[in-house]
Amino acid sequence: MAWALKLPLTDEVIESGLVQDFDASLSGIGQELGAGAYSMSDVLALPIFKQEESNLPPETENKILPFQYVLCAPTSPAIKLHDETLTYLNQGQSYEIRMLDNRKIGELPEITGKMVKSIIRVVFHDRRLQYTEHQQLEGWRWNRPGDRILDLDIPMSVGIIDPRANPTQLNTVEFLWDPSKRTSVFIQVHCISTEFTMRKHGGEKGVPFRIQIDTFKENESEEYTEHLHSASCQVKVFKPKGADRKQKTDREKMEKRAPQEKEKYQPSYETTILTECSPWPEVTYVSNSPSPGFNSTHNSFPNLLPTATPQDAQQWLHRNRFSPFCRLFTNFSGADLLKLTREDVIQICGPADGIRLFNALKGRLVRPRLTIYVCQESQQARDHQPKHENGDAAAIYHAIYLEELTATELTEKLAQLFNISPRQINQIFKQGPTGIHVLISDEMIQNFQDEVCFVLDTMKDNTSDGYHIILK
Repeated sequence: MAWALKLPLTDEVIESGLVQDFDASLSGIGQELGAGAYSMSDVLALPIFKQEESNLPPETENKILPFQYVLCAPTSPAIKLHDETLTYLNQGQSYEIRMLDNRKIGELPEITGKMVKSIIRVVFHDRRLQYTEHQQLEGWRWNRPGDRILDLDIPMSVGIIDPRANPTQLNTVEFLWDPSKRTSVFIQVHCISTEFTMRKHGGEKGVPFRIQIDTFKENESEEYTEHLHSASCQVKVFKPKGADRKQKTDREKMEKRAPQEKEKYQPSYETTILTECSPWPEVTYVSNSPSPGFNSTHNSFPNLLPTATPQDAQQWLHRNRFSPFCRLFTNFSGADLLKLTREDVIQICGPADGIRLFNALKGRLVRPRLTIYVCQESQQARDHQPKHENGDAAAIYHAIYLEELTATELTEKLAQLFNISPRQINQIFKQGPTGIHVLISDEMIQNFQDEVCFVLDTMKDNTSDGYHIILK
């Protein structure tokens, strides 16, 4: 039995919300970044944008979509009639998204009685920021180690099964759900809109985000890869209680407008209907189109070439965790940065960051903050390994270099070492006194001794396809 939507919304409101175009409002483009920051002809030539150049086909206007997603947060009253709605959210607050089965009788019978998978993302609305998403998220990760951009509030959610948050994808969560049963998922967004604004002066305008949901059904191999439906809405995220103040400010501004002016604006709805859009591409296009200003080497820092433009240099700073200094080097090309002496960089950035930046510019390997050695030892390995004179097996250890000193980074490095997906590592424990298993935390990693050695033991997680790793 599908869960009926019981909200004070008229049919006209819901229908109008469903047919709004994904790109109806691009008013934010060019306001946060300089007009000459990117060649828009190059950006718009990317495959991801070609599919969004036209509006949705006319036949979709009156089509009843198979699913409907409702974000339980009010829309702003200061949005013009033909623009896309904008919803304000508070950082870290739990917001409900109702997952509704909107199918007609007999539609999509192959999913009746079966689960579907939905992926929720927080992505950039501004196309220019979409183009540099990887660098932007890496910069955020560096400034907020151990934090996630998007989380599920699992205790408050209803009807979701197997919720997952990939440690390498900070802005994405996913889960399974049965469309025939009541399903509500509660999400928390931990970044704020002004964190991705180029700092020029006080009171910067925050960038808008999109909350996008993509839903898939199983294929013949029982993998959730067949796309069913996608929808999204535009949001801005403020510091705690900031969204409430902004909503109040917009409402007071509208009350002061003349009646004929008010008619040009939408009313504020109690909830936000996510509107149909193109599915989010799985392959990150940034990684497939490296900037000509970068030259990848064996070094942990890709070299910055003298031919790099100021825009390439900004991307290089973001990618290599120097985001706080982007404003200082706004107009520096690759050649300009490479001409700086060690003393110049230290004077601009301070001793610690200055030395790190100088070494990165010169392609010098920077000593990691922490080195640990790990060995995966199985019974079969012990039986076949050569033995020392004292009879002990010669275990083979691998070095892992940590820069951020977080549990997420350790998970990623272990997955990379053993050629598995980070998703397969559910938790990492350290064997403590009397053999107890202590969950690894960021604070624990920060207190590891440099060059400490561990033997890894793996334990199958009976509730999923993943493993628990124990450091002995």
